[in-house]
Amino acid sequence: MRTYSSNAQLQSALQRFRQRGQSIAFVPTMGNLHEGHLNLVRKARALCDVVVVSIFVNPLQFGPNEDLDAYPRTMAADKEKLFSEGVQVLYAPEVTEIYPEGMSTQTQVRVPDLSDTLCGSSRPGHFDGVTTVVAKLFNIVQPDFAVFGEKDFQQLSIVRKMVRDLCIPVQIVGVATTRDEDGLAKSSRNGYLSPEQRHIAPVIHQTLNSCREAIACGFDNFLQLESHARMKLLKAGLEPDYFAIRDASTLRPVTADTEEIAILAAARLGSTRLIDNVRLALNPVSDWGMLADGH
Repeated sequence: MRTYSSNAQLQSALQRFRQRGQSIAFVPTMGNLHEGHLNLVRKARALCDVVVVSIFVNPLQFGPNEDLDAYPRTMAADKEKLFSEGVQVLYAPEVTEIYPEGMSTQTQVRVPDLSDTLCGSSRPGHFDGVTTVVAKLFNIVQPDFAVFGEKDFQQLSIVRKMVRDLCIPVQIVGVATTRDEDGLAKSSRNGYLSPEQRHIAPVIHQTLNSCREAIACGFDNFLQLESHARMKLLKAGLEPDYFAIRDASTLRPVTADTEEIAILAAARLGSTRLIDNVRLALNPVSDWGMLADGH
């Protein structure tokens, strides 16, 4: 595995792969790699000849009161994991390589509407930082495929729209959320949880599943389901940010035309913010005549 911190050196290396007719898959990460990240890498290996993984803790997507300085940085362990997975190229730039003129004057890429709801409501500017750095990384790496986890479903939706709107020639691939045995979604931030908090955290996924089962059984009062779910999270000791039932393709409220529902939640345990989601494909609209009325 070769490691590059320079854009120019990375691009020169990738050009040699392309000249040999090899395809490139890209997995952007912020490091502190866990099994969820490694599943993205495995998907990338199945898709292409060459896998590029980036490790870059992007300051542009952290708010003023968020955990940029505390975010775990485990480069040595991350390198070992990527090497064992057969990754050919690691891109690990410094902040000055990505933002050579600083961040205050950096041109930003913004996906309106999708970036302003759910996590965007409580983390203003977060997704602008995500789309800006992802667009830059796509321009640097120029991959054939880019692989993202479905745990960050809103982020995945935003990246897909950015790629469509800007005609970026890359195919976005989503990979199902990797979970612990008790259902908790794998996350770099799980390491912040105390043993007691770790015991509580799976309630998020349990609540999402209960809501999905209720909808699958025909319950269509979504406002009531959302309210009940928030109360369940509160009673368990979580502080819910949101619990929302949305159209999976638009992240807007469900309508009679909705083909798939996304149920999304964000909640805090102490200072740790956790997110998760589940989805449900709907039966034909004729069986769901009251869906739009339920929200």
